[in-house]
Amino acid sequence: MKVATVLFIGLAVVSCKKAKNETEANEAEEVANVSGAASYTADASASTIAWKGSAPTKSHNGTISVSEGSLALDGGKLTGGNFIIDMNSIVCLDIENEEYNGKLVGHLKSADFFDVEKNGFSAFAITGVEEKDGKTMVKGNLTMKGIKKNIEFPAMLSVDGDAISLTSETFTIDRTEWDIKYNSGKFFEDLKDKLINDNIELSFTVKATKATM
Repeated sequence: MKVATVLFIGLAVVSCKKAKNETEANEAEEVANVSGAASYTADASASTIAWKGSAPTKSHNGTISVSEGSLALDGGKLTGGNFIIDMNSIVCLDIENEEYNGKLVGHLKSADFFDVEKNGFSAFAITGVEEKDGKTMVKGNLTMKGIKKNIEFPAMLSVDGDAISLTSETFTIDRTEWDIKYNSGKFFEDLKDKLINDNIELSFTVKATKATM
């Protein structure tokens, strides 16, 4: 576990770098009303969450799978949607050593971090979409470990007939807002090389096709 701790990514960003699209975690909001909008069913095999995280001298990255979800469009514009994230699907892509890779992923799934045995799924539900400074800003409730917080980030929607793709820019959240406090400098002193940065760098792509009646 010591190796896993040092290698951890816990899904955080290198603290010495400016966080990308850092978002505040606020109180959960009411999910967007999508009545009358066209529904698009997410393609789980083509939809994914990318993560990057670090300790002060290490960084790692990987993916988490989207298991199901939907998006809603009205007049060609995104109005709502939600998707489910399978936390058992966490993968680390940059550690080639199979043993170290397995230790890291196992530690992420443990009660120290995401407690996947008790919280096998996370979720994101859109609460609002608006244009801001020339960008499409998506607000939504992110639920992890049973804790629901509202966040906002820039994203791009592309439409090709009955197929659509929603792709976020890379954005950053503070893992401790979802009670992921392991080796956080906010809660533990004198961690030295065991410190794990609080920020999580995330991005996602959700691809979907128009639902048939």
